[in-house]
Amino acid sequence: MPTVDIDPDELRTLTGREEKSDDELKTDLFGLGLEFEGRTEDGAFELEFAPDRLDRLSVEGVARSMRYHYGDSRGVHVPSTNSAEWTIEVDDSVPDERPYVTGAVIRDVDLDEDGLDSLIQLQEKLHATMGRKRAKGAIGIHDLTMLKGAAASDGNPTIRYVGVDPEEDTFVPLDADREMTPAQVLDEHQTGQTYADLVSGYDRYPAIYDDLGLFSFPPVINGRRTEVSTDSRDLFVEMTGTDQWTIDKMLTIVCYALAARGATIEDVVVEYPDRDLVRPDLSTKTKTVAHDRVETILGIDLDPDEVVDLAERSGLEAETDENDDGDLVYEVTLPPYRVDVLHPLDVIDDLGRAYGFNDLEPKYPDVGTVGGRHERSRLEDAARTQLVGLGFEDLLNFHMISADENYDRLEISPGEDVYGAGEAATIKEPYSEDYTMLRTWVLPSLLMVLENNTHRAYPQDLAEIGFTAEVDESENTGVAEGRHVGAVLASHDAGYEDAKARLQALARNFDVDLETPPIEHPTFISGRTASVVVDGEEVGLIGEVHPKVLVEHDLEVPVAAFEFDLDALR
Repeated sequence: MPTVDIDPDELRTLTGREEKSDDELKTDLFGLGLEFEGRTEDGAFELEFAPDRLDRLSVEGVARSMRYHYGDSRGVHVPSTNSAEWTIEVDDSVPDERPYVTGAVIRDVDLDEDGLDSLIQLQEKLHATMGRKRAKGAIGIHDLTMLKGAAASDGNPTIRYVGVDPEEDTFVPLDADREMTPAQVLDEHQTGQTYADLVSGYDRYPAIYDDLGLFSFPPVINGRRTEVSTDSRDLFVEMTGTDQWTIDKMLTIVCYALAARGATIEDVVVEYPDRDLVRPDLSTKTKTVAHDRVETILGIDLDPDEVVDLAERSGLEAETDENDDGDLVYEVTLPPYRVDVLHPLDVIDDLGRAYGFNDLEPKYPDVGTVGGRHERSRLEDAARTQLVGLGFEDLLNFHMISADENYDRLEISPGEDVYGAGEAATIKEPYSEDYTMLRTWVLPSLLMVLENNTHRAYPQDLAEIGFTAEVDESENTGVAEGRHVGAVLASHDAGYEDAKARLQALARNFDVDLETPPIEHPTFISGRTASVVVDGEEVGLIGEVHPKVLVEHDLEVPVAAFEFDLDALR
């Protein structure tokens, strides 16, 4: 879980509660879901918090939540912004891998040492969480007085977001005392070496220029010329990334934190080749929440006025309304910095915290039940026990995989009419290229384990009962989920007969009829492959893995394998 360091004295100042003792602060923070984990060497609180509340990554955000908790603030607060005086022009040369940018100007901010430390911590925590270690979004904060905007047709000073050749230009990066090209930064600068993987594969590197030259190399490092200090009063905040919504929300959180320091927010125009945006985006959203749902989830009776009051004490606003059936509902307005509210239940959670979960009275459920193992769990345990008894070593692999591992390395293509080639449920914004989708069958994971264990002695008989999924429009979720039994036998004399003998023993122990009619499958050797038919239904396959697949996985011994749907053993 993420942690954030908060100076209790600064928290007292920002909340206006100087009389609060450290113990009282800890109790109040726990009521917000922030758990005290200890103190830093400087005496700051180390607080662990739910990673969805990214607006609490700074002392300013925590203080804002506590003011609502105390009732000193109510409702949705949206800072006013001044009209744009600066423009970010996005050039066609910007790398396709990182096409988005956003920004804001901050005026008259009072940055003492504590304020600067808080801003740096917020920047790094946003990088680590929402920014996915700068891969999805990266923040650059600059001293505005050190920038010189190029002249623009609309009269605004302009900075340019462009793509540059790695050796095209030079600048002095932070923590350096000489000019370096972007390529040199990646090779020779400590920060550049840390984040080199983010851009090293690009043909052109992202860069931001003003009229004096290059001053930011996102997402790697800023230039020394625009470094922020405690003397800085006007700031230019720019963010680049792979998703406009993500960097816009990161910007909103930063703007709210600086506004809490007395700063004035000023709009920036972002000029894309095909459209213009005005940022920061401080628009609010609404969620419809049913009154009955609030009472059912919290287990208490509430008047509409009480629900509205709880919403306002949560930093939200609620107006009563009726749905098409005439039932009481609330139109709840969300502040711009709340990136975590995806469902009405998220709103109800806020209402419960404002009411006080410790004030809810425990109630026995209306229906008495006796706990027990789910049928699927019992079946899974029984099958696993039988597999271990047959000499297999039980495995637990990741459910996520890459398309290359799931399809290409096993000689099949997505959508092909063979076992394991179903259309995969893919991740829209994968954290890693190694985990981009849910696997459609178990065999790829087992072969990856064999590939990583070529240094170990043979035979290696491995089995897994694991989760699989593939796209299926007939399902309510659009994805069909399953549990597959997969097994591999790897040794110098492993063959089809060995795998079938184990499979027959497994089928006999579960009292099901097994047939193995021959089939063809690209992953397996022709003439040494069969379908697994249980009680007349085709549920899997068995065979000897093709030499091409073995070579692809650096395996020098034969491998026999089988895989089928666990439900076939019911």
